[in-house]
Amino acid sequence: MADLERRIAQGRGDEPADLVLSGGRVFDLITGAMLDGDVAICGDTIVGTGAEYEGREVVDVSGLILVPGFIDTHLHIESSLVTPFEFDRCVTPRGITTAICDPHEIANVIGPDGIRYFQQASEHTLMDIRVQLSSCVPSTTMETAGAEIDADALAALMGHPSGIGLAEFMNYPGVIFRDQGVLAKLRLFDGGHIDGHCPLLSGRDLNAYIAAGIRTEHEATTAEEALEKLQKGMRVLIREGSVSKDLHALQPVLTETTAPYMCLCTDDRNPLDIADAGHLDYMIRTLIGLGCPPLAVYRAASLSGAEAFGLKDRGLITPGKRADIVALDSLNDCRAQMVWAAGRRVGETAFAARDTIAPIGRHSVLAPQVTADNFRLAENREDTHVIGILDGKILTEHLHETVPIVDGDKRPDPARDLVRIAVVERHGKNGNIATGFVKGFGLKRGAIASTVCHDHHNIACVGVDYPDMALAVNRMSEIEGGFVVAAGGTVLAELPLPVAGLMSLDPFEAVHDRLVSLRTAAKSLGVTLEEPFLQLAFLALPVIPSLKITDRGMVDVDRFELIS
Repeated sequence: MADLERRIAQGRGDEPADLVLSGGRVFDLITGAMLDGDVAICGDTIVGTGAEYEGREVVDVSGLILVPGFIDTHLHIESSLVTPFEFDRCVTPRGITTAICDPHEIANVIGPDGIRYFQQASEHTLMDIRVQLSSCVPSTTMETAGAEIDADALAALMGHPSGIGLAEFMNYPGVIFRDQGVLAKLRLFDGGHIDGHCPLLSGRDLNAYIAAGIRTEHEATTAEEALEKLQKGMRVLIREGSVSKDLHALQPVLTETTAPYMCLCTDDRNPLDIADAGHLDYMIRTLIGLGCPPLAVYRAASLSGAEAFGLKDRGLITPGKRADIVALDSLNDCRAQMVWAAGRRVGETAFAARDTIAPIGRHSVLAPQVTADNFRLAENREDTHVIGILDGKILTEHLHETVPIVDGDKRPDPARDLVRIAVVERHGKNGNIATGFVKGFGLKRGAIASTVCHDHHNIACVGVDYPDMALAVNRMSEIEGGFVVAAGGTVLAELPLPVAGLMSLDPFEAVHDRLVSLRTAAKSLGVTLEEPFLQLAFLALPVIPSLKITDRGMVDVDRFELIS
């Protein structure tokens, strides 16, 4: 009650506000107007705008524009390759004050304990990390994950203050064809929030999927797809990650009319891309540069996300809202000069004052030792299924190539850009090794391996030389997972990710530098992809059309079945 009385008293000006931002202008996302006047803050809440206030602390923001803190409406913090605490330090200074995450990467490795780790971490970060409960662990029955989470396990995780609802429901065939395990999870969240994930779904199948109570979609990759999903009532999240780059395709759809139903998200974005280009701030200035109205873009970046996910306490700079505020020198450039998260000034002092929790998921790589012979592909038909990479997308083509059989093996052919891809089970469950072909890396020699391998996070490896593939894969057990580039019998570059084989224990700056070295090493092997490591990771995700590979073999995603 004392807090309530203080908020009212400070809003009325009967006592000095805890904090006053003076001299700036507020960008009103309701009317589009620029409003003069101070912003008064009591604790973590805005209590006054459009008037003059006295404050115990006054910050001069003259010449700056104040906008609500940005909301990343769907991401996997693990894909930033750092812990939640380093992610906080990496992106909150850019104005991202709320992150709605799905920790299904770590959950696929160590189960519910991974989700609990994120829930506990959310209690200590400056940004507000909202932890959705992972719906598909594993994503399908066509892979070997480290854990399985059913409806009973989800029920035991409900009730944490960070929760909003059920995370992206990737198993859309399971929804449409009414798999009983799938229905049990949906019933658990009936009437609540459920995130979607239904690439290329259309027509009556899309109707059925939405009828299950699923509200959002971040997998739209064309304007036509986005429009159909908007017209059927879904909130469409424009995504721009390190691999999945849909911003340019969906930009024409974002208008002042559609903005209340469109949001921004990154899904998977690493520290190298964040440092070089930005995060949601990059999306905002890019969308405006492409011609979107600033009002539409800033609504999508904050207010629309708050409304879509039921976060009624944020998204505007008005009395009664959470004091998530970004001070910009220009709407068009969107470069944060100062940031407040729940009334706390974001900076190294505030980061240093946080409590942290111990990392978990150590020593999780339990892969078999492999030899060069494990990467041979023994088949009796020259007609060969080949994964075709689409640069900038996680969608793939299902190609067919003629590959000759020599000494019982279909060998990589770098002249045709046909290289070996393999997935090695690393959770200690069965030691499966599956091999196939992929086209689009440009690899001429050596090998690249990763334990970031969506969503089961086994070891994925591409290579031209089998001994180098074996070297890269075996190195994973020694460094507790991560990324490795090898050639000529030597490890050229690596990034250890000892937290479940997904996250580094180092500061994000150190991870950035390692990624620079890894990309340089990959390019020295002939790789032409801008982001080869996360591109590799998505080649093993069997819920994204059209052809993928898991430890159990090649997967025809369009038919949702393993290729025998």
